[in-house]
Amino acid sequence: MKPISSHWATPKARSSASFQAHIADELRRYDEHLRDVRGLAAGTRKDRLYVAGMLLRQKFKDRAIDISRLRPDDVRQFLASQLEAHRSSSNASRLAAALRSYLRYRATCGDPIGKLTAVILNPVHWKLASLPRALKPDEIERLLNSFTDDLRWPKRGYAIVRCALDMGLRSCEVANLKISDIDWRAGIVTLRGTKSLRQDVLPLPMETGQALVDYLQNERPRTANPSVFVPCLGDHDQPMTANAVRCAIRWAYQRIGLTHARSHALRHAFACRLVENGSSLKEVADLLRHRSLNTTLIYAKLDTPKLAAVALPWPGSSS
Repeated sequence: MKPISSHWATPKARSSASFQAHIADELRRYDEHLRDVRGLAAGTRKDRLYVAGMLLRQKFKDRAIDISRLRPDDVRQFLASQLEAHRSSSNASRLAAALRSYLRYRATCGDPIGKLTAVILNPVHWKLASLPRALKPDEIERLLNSFTDDLRWPKRGYAIVRCALDMGLRSCEVANLKISDIDWRAGIVTLRGTKSLRQDVLPLPMETGQALVDYLQNERPRTANPSVFVPCLGDHDQPMTANAVRCAIRWAYQRIGLTHARSHALRHAFACRLVENGSSLKEVADLLRHRSLNTTLIYAKLDTPKLAAVALPWPGSSS
């Protein structure tokens, strides 16, 4: 069969990946499962589809896909070959998660996968070992003050940053925001089709609302698209993509000399501010829209006053 380009290939080296037609068809069905049943975001689905496609191409390049013909040694060899190029615990964890995800999907199709998942081991990770990489207060102030009138589209960039910083929105949620999702009178924003496949209602802070109004009235191009954020160049009737939102935030970082590379640092800053102001972990989890409270536990390490209250005295100290 003639290979066809995979539209799920992620950036960097993965962009050149291509899969045969029968493998691409399998990946389309798997993608529908990840989207409609698991509720995974597009970026996560893209990576998992790539890993699954590489496994299938290794074993079923020139024949029909039959998971019963897949052996534990095939999985071991695949993991070894993928780790040759980039040996790290994070890459190993990523591969393991992607393989388990695909095999769980195949289990729903009736395939026996117990012996296959048994050979997929995760490297040791200490839970909550790191701290969230959030912007410091002075960095946030510099960032907000950097959207000056001499820039090409300062109002759009400022509104995007405020959405992430004041409401903890992910880049995909900023990109998917529709004008009709904002209830200006009630001061709330409704998020639809989020990462957790549910509808969430968040309060709209005054500063964020003012930034959005300023952009909508004074800088947003004339367009029939219902999205809040649209491209300022090219086709205005298309919504702004999540990647374009991330790029707008990264350009703002670079403009003031910040070394942070991820737009998620603004979301972390939002969560850290909630903790510092006395919000409970449950309240933080609700506002961040985490499906599991365990995801939010990392922010407990930032609550210094409460941690100090439970700290034991050092042996031999006077306290």
